[in-house]
Amino acid sequence: MSHARRMYDLVEPIGLVPYFADESDEALIALGLRNPWDAYFAGRAAPFGRSVPAEVIHAIFYNFAPGEVARHIPKVWELTTPEAALAARERGCVAGIRRILGELADAPRITRAGDLLLKAANSAPVEGRALYAALRTLPVPQEPVARLWHAATLLREHRGDGHTVALLAEGIGGTESHVLHALSTGIPANKFGRVWHLPADQLTTVVDGMRDRGLIGTDGWLTPDGRAAKERVEAMTDRLAETPYGALSAHELEQLVADLEPISAALRAVFPW
Repeated sequence: MSHARRMYDLVEPIGLVPYFADESDEALIALGLRNPWDAYFAGRAAPFGRSVPAEVIHAIFYNFAPGEVARHIPKVWELTTPEAALAARERGCVAGIRRILGELADAPRITRAGDLLLKAANSAPVEGRALYAALRTLPVPQEPVARLWHAATLLREHRGDGHTVALLAEGIGGTESHVLHALSTGIPANKFGRVWHLPADQLTTVVDGMRDRGLIGTDGWLTPDGRAAKERVEAMTDRLAETPYGALSAHELEQLVADLEPISAALRAVFPW
């Protein structure tokens, strides 16, 4: 297993805190936002500031259906500011992590893991990685739990930017990426959480296009070509996510894994994987 894949398993639960811990949405909605999707777009797009249009955020985020981003941006910036959104998101995530980890949140391993993750996260080139580059412009929190979450978010978005590159290289569109993932895990496309809400004819058009390209069979599941495409995307994503971990020595990587394992396990135990 590559360093990138092993670290993905350990870092992803921390990076997912804004989406699975209620405290993040609650802190953002307290600013006057209307719903959790307002909170999502305000929190995740805030590093770009208020003047970047929805079309650009749509392109960077990649995997939202046409029009979904525009339902929230720029409206959220009429309700709050990017600075307030960033502060609320961090505050909520720290509260969520502390609730879940309990006494573990004040253990020395939190500080050690945050420092090592930050060393890795700040080492990678920013070229071609718009969201990662935007996050790199933000001040680094000093409080240990916030620092850990910030570093994990940097690495998650660095990997995410690379994942978009892998999807583009394979010719997989944004909505198609959700269909590909759903079918690879045995979930019908119309039951998958990120696309089930789309109009039936819109989702059918996406599936039909993938069937025409040989990715989906007449039975509605991935063909061997579809499974191979998914494997190539994941392999390239791992390769493109490897660079940050080259900044750590073998001993530092071993220490980081040991420190992250109980943290990630505690988060995984309460999140709906």
